[in-house]
Amino acid sequence: MPGLIPERFIDELLARIDIVDVVQPRVPLKRAGREWTACCPFHDERTPSFYVSPAKQFYHCFGCGAHGSAIKFLMEYEHLEFPDAVEELAQSAGLTVPHEGGAAKPREDRTDLYGLLDAAATFYQRALPASAPAQAYCKKRGLDKDIIERFRIGWAPGGWDAVKRALGTGDAKTRLLEQAGMLSAGDGGKRYDRFRERLMFPIMDRRGRVIAFGGRVITSASNAHSADSARGEGPKYLNSPETPLFHKGRELFALWQVRQANGKLARLIVVEGYMDVVSLHQAGITQAVATLGTSTSNEHAELLFRTAPDVFFCFDGDRAGRSAAWRALESVLPRMRDGRQAFFLFLPEGEDPDTLVRKEGTDGFEARLKNATPLSEYFFAQLSQDINVATLDGRARLAEHAKPLLAKLPDGAFRDLMYAELEKRTGVQGGIANPAPVSRRNPQPAANTPRRTLVRSAIAMLLANPALAQEVTLPYAFAELDKPGVPLLTELLDFLQARPGINTAMLLEHFAGREESAALQKLALTEFPGEPEALRAEFLDAVRKLGEQTTQQRLDALIRKQSGVGLDDPEKQELRELLARKAVPATPSAS
Repeated sequence: MPGLIPERFIDELLARIDIVDVVQPRVPLKRAGREWTACCPFHDERTPSFYVSPAKQFYHCFGCGAHGSAIKFLMEYEHLEFPDAVEELAQSAGLTVPHEGGAAKPREDRTDLYGLLDAAATFYQRALPASAPAQAYCKKRGLDKDIIERFRIGWAPGGWDAVKRALGTGDAKTRLLEQAGMLSAGDGGKRYDRFRERLMFPIMDRRGRVIAFGGRVITSASNAHSADSARGEGPKYLNSPETPLFHKGRELFALWQVRQANGKLARLIVVEGYMDVVSLHQAGITQAVATLGTSTSNEHAELLFRTAPDVFFCFDGDRAGRSAAWRALESVLPRMRDGRQAFFLFLPEGEDPDTLVRKEGTDGFEARLKNATPLSEYFFAQLSQDINVATLDGRARLAEHAKPLLAKLPDGAFRDLMYAELEKRTGVQGGIANPAPVSRRNPQPAANTPRRTLVRSAIAMLLANPALAQEVTLPYAFAELDKPGVPLLTELLDFLQARPGINTAMLLEHFAGREESAALQKLALTEFPGEPEALRAEFLDAVRKLGEQTTQQRLDALIRKQSGVGLDDPEKQELRELLARKAVPATPSAS
């Protein structure tokens, strides 16, 4: 089993990666002097307080306090675990992630489950050509070989234990199959295959790993003699249950394929069925995804807008479709920051994206998307249904329904305009007609760093330029100084001298998770204007003064002891030497 990722590999990875290149595709950055800035992706704001430093290779938000290296950014932005974020960055840098200490299996390692689900997907893929009904269905829906392979579409054979027999019947394999959601329990506790006689769609995570399945019934006739038919054919779509790898409220079907097909995404199209997604992709509309048999959740909405600025929700025009659309609207309202747009497309009765794109072609479907209803129009049209806005009472009712929903909108121009539209329609002010501007915390050292003691200053300068550690020689003259922060300073010097060439982000990553991390992050924000040589001189002067304080501290201790219990001979000799040293003017030295 893979073990821990070596720290030296993390250093090499962060040395190869430019954090601006990691953040820029996900958050539009603007140059601000030596740094880059944007509205923070981790909290709602209208004035930029999110800064990315190319020199230090880390980010920091002065509004919510979010901070870290490129690894931490991916973890927070993409909701990845540490190993997954490292793996994604390593792939972009052309590196292979090494592991050491196989016995120390990381807590989040699910290699066996991933391997089992991938094997199940392969088994289903190989079963597809042998099923005449499945082949006929794929032909009827116009699926070509390329799209079947791209989505790894397969077939779950009939019977009770086809997957179980194919992947292993031992106790360990059975436990894994249960953990992966591949088995169901019948009367008496007997285990059998969850998916039988269904077209199978593997659900993949952001790294392209199979984490679950969706199975679609193809025709009633195909199930006429199956084990399922005695109890009825079951739901049209059957999904994997919640597992350690799969949480349906957080995943989107085909997001992996979308990212593979598109360099930079300007839009996402949310549809209801797996076949709708597949048909749109085959038609060249490669931005289609689907929720997994559930309503659009808050997590879905966040993921959608983190992937693309424009989101189109495509639903049936019936009552169920409009209900699903309204739930989607409620999920996206808190995430409608400036620059984001949501649209709603309702299809003709009896049509879905699959049938429509085959009937009207790509151009016809694109034309429908172009004429989709913006969120603002849909919002007011839906709330105004069954309300007579020509009357005073009707306008009051519309305002009463709208205001709690509009309050969910994040600060910004879109919120202001929505309240203005409400006032235009009802005459009722939204309560924030002239909102006070949100003040941005100015990234000045005095406002954002703890009180600058000499030790803190030395640490801050090391964080600003880690190469300064090479200027200090052993033994450190201040090592015995009894002051807060000295042990951390000596540890930083030892670490940096052992790893010359590392940058600020690498250093902060080394301390991630430790109690000192928060203080180091704040000190790393300190700016030191002027030339590098001036910073070097200031750092060496701080180290010299710390050495002088150490000497004075020891001298004071010896004098107190001499006045009390007295000194032994070695201590008397030390006192004479310290007094002699104090009498000689100090020379600039780092040691």
